[in-house]
Amino acid sequence: MHSLAGEFEKVFSAANSGNAEAQYNLGVMYAMGVGVPKSDVEAAKWYRQAADSGDAHAQLKLGASYAAGRGVPRSDLEAAKWLRKSADQGNASAQHLLGLQYDEGAGVPEDDTEAVKWYRKSAEQGNAKGQYNLGIMYDEGEGVPKSDVEAAKWYRKSAEQGHTKAQYNLGLMYGAGEGVPKSHLDAAKWYRKAAEKGYAKAQYNFGVMCDTGEGVQRNHIEAATWYRKAAEQGYAEAQYNLGVMHAMGVGIPKNDVEAYKWFLLSAAAGTELAKVNLSVMEDRLTPEQRGEGQRKATQLFKRLKPDR
Repeated sequence: MHSLAGEFEKVFSAANSGNAEAQYNLGVMYAMGVGVPKSDVEAAKWYRQAADSGDAHAQLKLGASYAAGRGVPRSDLEAAKWLRKSADQGNASAQHLLGLQYDEGAGVPEDDTEAVKWYRKSAEQGNAKGQYNLGIMYDEGEGVPKSDVEAAKWYRKSAEQGHTKAQYNLGLMYGAGEGVPKSHLDAAKWYRKAAEKGYAKAQYNFGVMCDTGEGVQRNHIEAATWYRKAAEQGYAEAQYNLGVMHAMGVGIPKNDVEAYKWFLLSAAAGTELAKVNLSVMEDRLTPEQRGEGQRKATQLFKRLKPDR
């Protein structure tokens, strides 16, 4: 078995001799800190040498480095330049990222048609991110005529590879019957897949389905579990529903202080019904209980992950 240090020396020697594959691999080693101290600057340096020799993977990495300002000064122009070189060689990840550049007007003129072109090239090679973004373009009618059928088709391809947001969006389409036959069963299936990966919107939607018994057996305990997962990520609608469940003792033990806490958080995010329920709860609670609820809400607010 070779030591990491020995492997580094072998790759370093080949890279210094001008071997593009070794230069790329050396960049990866620096980027990950494998056999050598981690250094984004050194990684970018070796990616550039391999990229100059035409290595598509290195061109992708160098483009991504410029887009993120990692090891090099951030530059959308340089990012687009190197991503295009890689994309023109058929690299699916670079094609997806170049599509994003056109989608956002970063380093290139904003152009939905060009974005679709590159997303499609990536998607047709099986890139899940490219498939998802192509689905978005069809969903919103940007760069292509709006088509729910095409949107659902590309979301499905991406979702079947485990793309979380594609799974959620496919759940939405089944729930609304857009581009696919309406099916609460299939909506619940895809929401659950995304929910299990921690996506707050999906956790909330799956909680609603458990709450109402649409697509799954009605189960208030399960509903409360999923509302809590979303609520703890800062999802206001879930915070409100969890407050209602605590106030009523449905699916979880009745607890007015907990209900008050969740209504406070949801109201702070702008949920009107939570604001109404706050006044009801304040009449029900003692000053000490209100103080406890406020302290709990403040503590949780400080560590909540914001909804994205």
